Amino acid sequence: MKKSIHDLGDIKGKRALVRVDVNVPMDENKNVTDDTRIRAILPTLQFLKDKGAKIILMAHLGRPKGEWKTEFSLEPVAKYMSKLLGEDVLFVKSPVGKGADKELEALKDGQIALLENIRFYKEEEAKDDDMTFAEELAKLGDFYVNDAFGAAHRKHTSTAKVAHILKPAVSGLLMEKELRCLSQALDNPVRPFTAVVGGAKVSSKIGVLENLIDKVDNLIIGGGMAYTFVKANGGKIGNSICEDDQMDVAKAIEKKAADKGVKIVMATDVLATDDFSGKGTNKVVDVKNIPDGFEGVDAGPETQKAFAEVLKNSKTILMNGPVGAFENPAFANGTKAVLQAIVDATKNGAVSVIGGGDSVSAAKQFFKAEDFTHVSTGGGASLEFIEGKVLPGVAALDDK
Repeated sequence: MKKSIHDLGDIKGKRALVRVDVNVPMDENKNVTDDTRIRAILPTLQFLKDKGAKIILMAHLGRPKGEWKTEFSLEPVAKYMSKLLGEDVLFVKSPVGKGADKELEALKDGQIALLENIRFYKEEEAKDDDMTFAEELAKLGDFYVNDAFGAAHRKHTSTAKVAHILKPAVSGLLMEKELRCLSQALDNPVRPFTAVVGGAKVSSKIGVLENLIDKVDNLIIGGGMAYTFVKANGGKIGNSICEDDQMDVAKAIEKKAADKGVKIVMATDVLATDDFSGKGTNKVVDVKNIPDGFEGVDAGPETQKAFAEVLKNSKTILMNGPVGAFENPAFANGTKAVLQAIVDATKNGAVSVIGGGDSVSAAKQFFKAEDFTHVSTGGGASLEFIEGKVLPGVAALDDK
């Protein structure tokens, strides 16, 4: 267990250096189009404000690759946050080590400042062990808070290195919730525990599948990656996506599941199309007999029922990846049905965690975040956490 801001003593008048994830989408006029990530950090900001701390936020936007580029400036985010909070968020334009500290001198207790894009510094993403930039950042605060779960899998200066210098180094409330919900699902699940793993490729989910087989009772495998399993077992998959070099891996995963007594649930019927745009011929076919010229793009009606049945009887559910090409409304029914079953199970007392970029997009598209126990804010970070990897941004924080 890592220390959180609840473990800090009196912080009135102290400077909190807080790493947040406000990497939000914007339109061509620099208006924020989805503020989910900003809203997710508000409880931490409120907690620090109530305690009278001076709050200095570090964040990134996009991938400027160590160059100062206006299109990646965080100024529009500072303006948006000012509106959202109903108070001025001080935007610090001066670079760290060259005037940022002077701009921050006037910061009052409870006031918030946002530093310019931390990725404008090439030292932020440097792979070496040079701590010079971390030391410059550490001078700005009296203690460190990491609330950027979405960047916790990065071994960057602002996410990991500075936490080794500036103490105490603790998690914010969002980070604490992410770690609690994911850990609870993986390490202490109420059973039966079902994982839904989808997405296009087996190769990108090998670690996830391997780690989950040691923990779950049921494993639902869907999406494009399922066709590699079907072909490995002698099925005809037409033009469906398939990684021929992963067929042995698929067989090994099936064997490991059988040895562990884990039930693998896969599609029996799929929606297949001869035109990925959805405007061609779409028909439901047997998953083992997809005609030439057609590719599987979604779970079929029988499969949807089978998946829902397993989910309905589960007490812990983890979803990582959709079960179809849900971005196209014509191919979204399977993913929608799976999410509906998860929502229903949650209403009946199951713990449900949605982790990973595409599953989160789908969950937000068809339902509200409140319909699930927890919707993760970190795509890559939740993926690596589910794989059982150590996240550098978490490891660097103080232990309880």
